[in-house]
Amino acid sequence: MKQVNIHQAKTHLSRLLESVEAGEEIVIARSGVPIARLTPYAPAAAPRQPGVLKGRIRIAPDFDAPLPDALAEAFGAAPAGNGA
Repeated sequence: MKQVNIHQAKTHLSRLLESVEAGEEIVIARSGVPIARLTPYAPAAAPRQPGVLKGRIRIAPDFDAPLPDALAEAFGAAPAGNGA
């Protein structure tokens, strides 16, 4: 991340914007104190739409069934049969 003072930013704005387009972040400072940051523009993500995947994802009927004891133990869980 590069830091420039206000005078440099005003004088070399086009050059700084080229650097930002290339992915660099630039901090503009007044008397060595950062006051602004130039970063590449990232368009906002499209809003999510509920139900857009309806009918395209299937979940097994036994999805939430207890795991076999050996598999539960492999993940560090207590076996289902011990009453815990």
